[in-house]
Amino acid sequence: MYKRIILKLSGETLAPEKVSETNASHSFDAARVDRAAKAIVDLHNLGVQVGVVMGGGNIWRGRFTAEMNPVLADQMGMLATIINALAVQDAILRLGCGATVFTAQEMTRFADLYRADRAIAAMERGDIVLLSGGTGNPFFTTDTGAALRAAELHADAVFKGTTVDGVYTADPRKDPTATLIKDITYQETIERGLKVMDTSAFQLCLDQKLPCIRIFNMDDLDNILRVARGEPIGTVVHM
Repeated sequence: MYKRIILKLSGETLAPEKVSETNASHSFDAARVDRAAKAIVDLHNLGVQVGVVMGGGNIWRGRFTAEMNPVLADQMGMLATIINALAVQDAILRLGCGATVFTAQEMTRFADLYRADRAIAAMERGDIVLLSGGTGNPFFTTDTGAALRAAELHADAVFKGTTVDGVYTADPRKDPTATLIKDITYQETIERGLKVMDTSAFQLCLDQKLPCIRIFNMDDLDNILRVARGEPIGTVVHM
């Protein structure tokens, strides 16, 4: 059993599968936000300390145009992850569990400024920790942010959800001959250029000797608990 897990939660997990007249928001679906919150609380209730690195793709991704300043575009993305963290915090609190939002930027009216010791203290007192604002810097994705926070917070694993079943030899949505890789090292993923996470994330995990990344299909959020209980779902990436 893991003691401390960093869960990378994509913004798309919170978004409606399709926009209807009853749900005009392109960014959030109340039922999907509640479902994500329940999966996080269920993980916490296994006795695991949980930090959740939020993505922001349901609100903002990329740039308006190629001419847009990429630094400003990335800053907008960081703000999107903070909005998502607040939405998930609300849902977790309604389930009766403690949750603290930390941001990589100063906005203390909304959330606490991230510091590793404060985040660890919050997890040790029983709160779920929602880590938002990315790394606080442009040009880094939330995948790299998850690896960074896992290293800082001495996590046992990063749980990374995808829309496929794990790491493949190629993109299975484009290449029908692609095969699932169940077990692979950080070094191999870098050398083979496997893109399920950023190379910088794998390199950071390698350098900081993070025990493992578990990569699996998160269309079914129950897979989070299955992986935490040790079921051989998806791919294990390790030293």
